[in-house]
Amino acid sequence: MLQVLALSVLRYSLVPLALLFLMCSCAGGGVPPEGPRKEETVKVKLTSTSFEDGGMIPPRHTCDGENVSPPLAWGDVPATAAALALICDDPDAPMGTWVHWVLYDLPPDITELTEGVPTQEVLDSGARQGQNGSRGIGYTGPCPPSGTHRYYFKLYALDQKVGLSPGATKSQLLAAMEGHILAEAQLMGRYKRR
Repeated sequence: MLQVLALSVLRYSLVPLALLFLMCSCAGGGVPPEGPRKEETVKVKLTSTSFEDGGMIPPRHTCDGENVSPPLAWGDVPATAAALALICDDPDAPMGTWVHWVLYDLPPDITELTEGVPTQEVLDSGARQGQNGSRGIGYTGPCPPSGTHRYYFKLYALDQKVGLSPGATKSQLLAAMEGHILAEAQLMGRYKRR
């Protein structure tokens, strides 16, 4: 009986000691990684001369206007980037997130997209455009059925080209980018129809 009691006391006092030892050994942080891990992406600034982050998108870039893509600019892309990708979507759409633009394999030395990127599969730069929510190629502007919607323009710097054929979907692009994102940027604009 005394042995059983002694073993119980020993077992219950060793567990907290083992936990304390484990916590102390982790607190030091261990050996620092040799470089940034891909899941710890660098933030890059993405801007537009048409609207500020969180501002209203001009009708020119929507279904109520010319429906042309807005000008976008960025900088500080990591020197190791091999390609850029861009996704624009609307998470406020009634049937789930609506995709407005999918663009990929954009050369990393390009620092802007001018207004009105052509809606063609392959651009002069070699970049490829994917399928939007209307199953068309390239940019299609905001056209919310009701209320004010948010439109997120997301730029990704990648350590390799994704190599997808023109016309890829957003989900195909996201799958191809997984584990290859070095840096990312986001610009959000809003729009409400009159």
